[in-house]
Formats: sequence, C-alpha cells, structure tokens
Amino acid sequence: MLIIPAIDLKEGKCVRLQQGLMDKATVYGEDPGAMAKHWESQGAELLHVVDLNGAFAGVPKNLDAIKAIRQAIRIPIEVGGGIRDMATILSLVSIGIDRIILGTAAIENPAFVQEACKAFPGKIIVGIDAKEGLVAIKGWAEVTKVKAVDLAVQMQEHGVIAIIYTDIKRDGMLSGPNVEATRDLAKALHIPVIASGGVHTMKDIENLLTVRHAGVSGVITGKAIYSGSLNLREAIDFVKMNDSQCAR
Repeated sequence: MLIIPAIDLKEGKCVRLQQGLMDKATVYGEDPGAMAKHWESQGAELLHVVDLNGAFAGVPKNLDAIKAIRQAIRIPIEVGGGIRDMATILSLVSIGIDRIILGTAAIENPAFVQEACKAFPGKIIVGIDAKEGLVAIKGWAEVTKVKAVDLAVQMQEHGVIAIIYTDIKRDGMLSGPNVEATRDLAKALHIPVIASGGVHTMKDIENLLTVRHAGVSGVITGKAIYSGSLNLREAIDFVKMNDSQCAR
C-alpha cells in the first residue's frame, strides 16, 4: 500500500483546506517545488497534486506551480483539478505528468472519461468525492444524487486505472479515514481504490492496512504530514515492513 503525500495548490502556494472550503485554507509553503522535493526525500514513491483554483474554475489555474513540481522531482506525479477536456490532459501529459485525475467530468461528461481512457491508456484516474455516500462535484460545492459506488463501477467500465475515494466529512479534519466505506467501494470493483481524507496518525494507516486485501492500494495524506501528527517516512517504512512480514 502506497502512502501518497498531497500538495494542494491555491494561488501558487501549498495549502490545506478543511472539508474543501476555500475560505478555510492554511498555507504550508510558498514554494511547491521545494515541498515536492521534501516529500520525495522522505521516501514518497508518488505525489498527489490538486489545483484547487482549477477545481472551482473548471480550468487549470496553477500550471506554473505544477511545472515547478515536475521539474523538482523524479517520482511519478498525479494531478487533478479543473481537467475537463482533452487539450488540458494533453498539456499536462506533455510536461511529464504521469497520471491524470478526473472528477467533475466523470459525472457531467462520462463519454469524455471514456475518450480520455482510450487516448491516454494507463493514465486516467477518477476521483470520487462523497458526502453520505453521494458524489460531490465542482470542488465539493455541489452534492449530486449519484451514489459513489454506482459511479465507480461505471468509471471502471470506461477504463480508468484506479479510483481515489474521498470522504468529504473527514477531509482535513484529522478524524480518521472512513475505512468501512473505502473497503466497501473497493470490494465492488476490480481496479484499485486509493483512500483519501481524514488520516491523522499511524493508527489510521494500521486501520487501512486491514482492508488492503479488498483492493485498497494506497492512501493520500495531506494535513497530517504538514501538521506533524504523521511522519511520512515512518509511515512508509511501517507499511514496507508490514508488506515484508506478510510476504514471509
């Protein structure tokens, strides 16, 4: 199971939000490239980047910061936020972004997701953000009547390589991930599910490890590693040690 550090971008700065609210942003750094390099030095094997302004605007707004991150590190990068057409995907892939996260587009234009999966095989992920099991879109500003599991199954059929599942109520609150909902979603799919939202301490990592057999292949952590309640290197080492013990 991968422990994936997150960099959320707002106006070119590294921030964290509480429950997706833009007016509840804490700035953790003004140099995204340096922040990315720091997480890479701590053992990260994949970096999760979200263009928050882009998520609300519907078009990327932090491209310079994303380019700086790409130039600063060697590990793979996945990017989401405001990606709603093929030209945007192409522009990100052309600067070396490895995986593209589609969110709102999955609800509003599922045919686009299918087209993207065909044009960029092995690169498209769908991020499903849910509140009480229902999908939220447009930077979490709008909650739909679509069930998260139903959307996930549809996206799997379209050819996405993974689902990132975020429980909005847990995000940025350090209250622990929704392990049960993440496990249930993973059981309904045959593609990997990456947990997101609520990670606080190593205990949360331990709890998620208990459901990896269901198909939970990773966990994204943001506020916990910025606030210091979780040490990224220790978490990565812990999971690797657990993996080696299970392999014996």
